[in-house]
Amino acid sequence: MNRIIATLRDGTWLPEARVTRLATAAVVGTILFLLFLALTAHGLIDYSGRPLGTDFSSFYAAGRLAGAGANPYDPASLHAMEKTIFGDGTPYYAFAYPPIFLLLACPLAMLAYLPSLVVWQVSTFLLYLLALALLRRRFASALPDRHFYLCAAGFTAVFVNLTHGQNGFLTAALFAAALALLDSRPWLAGLCFGLIAFKPQFGLLIPFVLAADGRWRSFLAAAATVVALAVLSALLFGPEAWPGFFSAAGQARQVILEANGVGYSKMVSVFSWLRLWHLPLTVAYAGQVIVAILVILTSVRAWRSGADLKLKAALLCVGTLLTTPFALDYDLMLLAPAILLVVAWMIEKPVIPFGATLVFSLWMMPLFVRGIAAATLLPLANWVMAACFVLLVKQTRTR
Repeated sequence: MNRIIATLRDGTWLPEARVTRLATAAVVGTILFLLFLALTAHGLIDYSGRPLGTDFSSFYAAGRLAGAGANPYDPASLHAMEKTIFGDGTPYYAFAYPPIFLLLACPLAMLAYLPSLVVWQVSTFLLYLLALALLRRRFASALPDRHFYLCAAGFTAVFVNLTHGQNGFLTAALFAAALALLDSRPWLAGLCFGLIAFKPQFGLLIPFVLAADGRWRSFLAAAATVVALAVLSALLFGPEAWPGFFSAAGQARQVILEANGVGYSKMVSVFSWLRLWHLPLTVAYAGQVIVAILVILTSVRAWRSGADLKLKAALLCVGTLLTTPFALDYDLMLLAPAILLVVAWMIEKPVIPFGATLVFSLWMMPLFVRGIAAATLLPLANWVMAACFVLLVKQTRTR
């Protein structure tokens, strides 16, 4: 047992060749599964009776409605559009994104569905790779090209995001680009942070850390971007768009968070962990608030310190997922820049106890968290992210 613990501690069980093989297997497996989906589809419907791209179907339907001047936040209208596109047996896929996201959804909805899905998946995946490459050039230039791109493409959250047609690539790209540009192009970094407003639950921690570190140019640029996007979307989609969004967000909170609408096993927040264990709603909300406050206070302290920016940036990515009650397994794409930053730190510094094992756990877990939570009620994502956050905090205080 002592030998096993020592091996996990120093990371010798994870040589470079093994990492390469696992990343290759992940990429090949993802490609094969996408081919399987394409070959077994019946028109726009996959083998399980869902639209190809699953969640992208609601983005596309909402874009069609908004482009036609209709209300994409009306459930009846949205479901009717989804049935029109995919057939009468199509289940309802909700759309609870702010009108800012319609600035993307409307142009995509001008294409036929399959070309639109391909454009969405390919373009956001390339943005993810480019932004991660920018982050690597800023913080981790010592990483070999072949290993970097292979591991980025083989990150298991890539499979989850692709099969759901979700926006995790875009979220990860914006965080990675903002962190890479924070020192050299603070205004542009703020713009990238502001664009994250398309997924507002992921913006909670950003203003706190920017203010704590005195990065006021990025703070102001982010705030101005959010305001500009809100005004632009209101002008394009009408003044009723924002009230419609708030109404849809309230319904999503009731259906998804409080009534287990998508399944707590698919979610990766503290709130979903406590609800997975059948604790009352008040306890789940209180637990999420307590964790969010602790993460914010800890992150502010870390960003005010003289700790290495790589550690602080990784804290922001992991902390963002810990603060929000609404995050699903495809949102674990946000761990990609965190993993890169931690690896960059480990290359420069002496071995961090259990560091390699924890990084590997972050890289692998998106593929398994849903199944493990459903089968065993164990919230693996929460525990691994919390362990990573604590490890990063300890490093900021000892350097």
